[in-house]
Amino acid sequence: MYAKKQNKRYTITEAETKGYQARGYDIYSDDGKLIETGAGKTVSYAKYQQALNKIKELEEKLKHLENSKADASKANKNGADK
Repeated sequence: MYAKKQNKRYTITEAETKGYQARGYDIYSDDGKLIETGAGKTVSYAKYQQALNKIKELEEKLKHLENSKADASKANKNGADK
């Protein structure tokens, strides 16, 4: 596994992960998958607001799809009764 921060990358052991993470390094597995993010990471307000807007948009789409599914299910049930 390795620790990475900006342009620095160190090969580390399992025992060293918490120390590097506390200093802001992201911890990756040997195959490059992110395991833990470093401490002190922040997101700008603009990105935060963008994420909230996207969540709201997706929730509205989900609600619309659920309503469409319920309507289709009712239509199929009513069609089977006739």
